[in-house]
Amino acid sequence: MNPGEAPSNFATSLWRHRELLWQFSLREVQLRHKGSHLGLIWSMLNPLLMLSLYVFVFGYIFQGSFGVLPNETRMDYALGVFLGLSIFQFMAETLSLAPNLVVANPNYVKKVVFPTEILPVATVNAALFHLLISLTLVLVGIAVFGQGLTAGALWLPVIILPVALFSLGLAWIAAAFGVFLRDLTQIMQFITLVLMYASAVFYPAQKIPAAIWEYLRFNPLLLSIELSRNAVLWDRSLNGRHLAYLYLVGIGVCFLGSVVFRRLKPAFADVL
Repeated sequence: MNPGEAPSNFATSLWRHRELLWQFSLREVQLRHKGSHLGLIWSMLNPLLMLSLYVFVFGYIFQGSFGVLPNETRMDYALGVFLGLSIFQFMAETLSLAPNLVVANPNYVKKVVFPTEILPVATVNAALFHLLISLTLVLVGIAVFGQGLTAGALWLPVIILPVALFSLGLAWIAAAFGVFLRDLTQIMQFITLVLMYASAVFYPAQKIPAAIWEYLRFNPLLLSIELSRNAVLWDRSLNGRHLAYLYLVGIGVCFLGSVVFRRLKPAFADVL
């Protein structure tokens, strides 16, 4: 793929290699648990253990509360934290792995005609697989121990889609720049930590001071977490402007990421 090729051909390449992409996505999921006795069972066991830990620590030790529901229980708060952290972990997992995706696979760049653009996509797909498991546990927890599921839960895929596009765009950018800037992996660790505290994972957005909210309101991760909680936990109507902004940013960053990766791809072999 040459740098002058249209972005539409980039998408065509992904579709043409969809079977290869599926194989690499499965490989990414399997590699996360390679060598363990329980294998893929950890994909469900880990979120379940995390949920139990959050219920105990944040619900009963810190006695946290979002202050939205009049009869909010410790379990409601823990489920809210787990929902926010699940969405954050999806993006954090992508950002932490993306800078090394091309660097760790030099043979695909040098020796074989290989569509390297599928590597970030496969990583996002694996992270999305883990996110779906976590979200399923959240929904089960709300139905069994929380306030009960409502029709608002149907909005969850609509909210997650732009987050996935946003993560994919960032993965393409990080994977491309990671070839030239090897310190990007260390930088990403700090960025994800900042992102966690700036995304209202452990607290409601309503508690953010107005002066800080003027900046954080542009954080798509924060908005996606709040939209998810409003739809699934608190049965509130969604903010249409926030949802539209999510899609605008998600599609825009995904397009930008494809352009950056496509432009830098011809230089990968020379650097590696």
